[in-house]
Amino acid sequence: MTEALNNVTIEPVTGLAYRLRPAQVETANAPCLLLLHGVGSNESGFIELARQMDPRLVVILLRGPLVLAPGRFAWFQVSFTPSGPAINTTQADDSRARLLDFIDRLPPNHGVDPERIWIAGFSQGGIMSASVALTAPERVAGFGVLSGRILPEVLPQVRQVPALGKVQAFVSHGVHDQTLGIHFAHHARQVLTGLGVPLSYTEYAAGHALDGDMIGDFQGWLGRQLDADTSAVNGA
Repeated sequence: MTEALNNVTIEPVTGLAYRLRPAQVETANAPCLLLLHGVGSNESGFIELARQMDPRLVVILLRGPLVLAPGRFAWFQVSFTPSGPAINTTQADDSRARLLDFIDRLPPNHGVDPERIWIAGFSQGGIMSASVALTAPERVAGFGVLSGRILPEVLPQVRQVPALGKVQAFVSHGVHDQTLGIHFAHHARQVLTGLGVPLSYTEYAAGHALDGDMIGDFQGWLGRQLDADTSAVNGA
């Protein structure tokens, strides 16, 4: 497992770099979790978390396509202004399209179950996870927004379709977040509730960080969905 996470692979069609932790339980069509880092970071920051995730999962750590500096990547450029974050919408939409293409190639490339793919991330990674899931809810089983937000720019692309009522959402945020204030989490809750998306929402006494309780709750949320899938398959 450790050696696998040391290897960086380039997906040839999308050009996205990633690391992969194979499922630790032998099964055909394993479930899969995609983890996306925040702006100015890279996928290696999720290696320890990948080691801790449910052994039934194939865990894939993706690297943003935009190079900011050596070892520092992003999914889109953003500047923080007095009126709020201002994003490069073209870059954000390009990254969203690449991620959807990457998801489509997971079953043939890695043998994962196309019905059991989750996508989640921290900060900008959570933003992209929400953008992917809300615009293409039939492509993922659920998504996690950890200290992120939902882009107002992506909402015109969201369609009220039955799949939105099935895709599971996890939103977590620190009440002391000084980078993306707690009001962004409140907005996400309002949007998802309005769309009828099943939502797990929690606030933490934390700043803009992956709080330990937040990680534990995310793991529990995902584990319950995996358990429910297993029970359904076994006829329980």
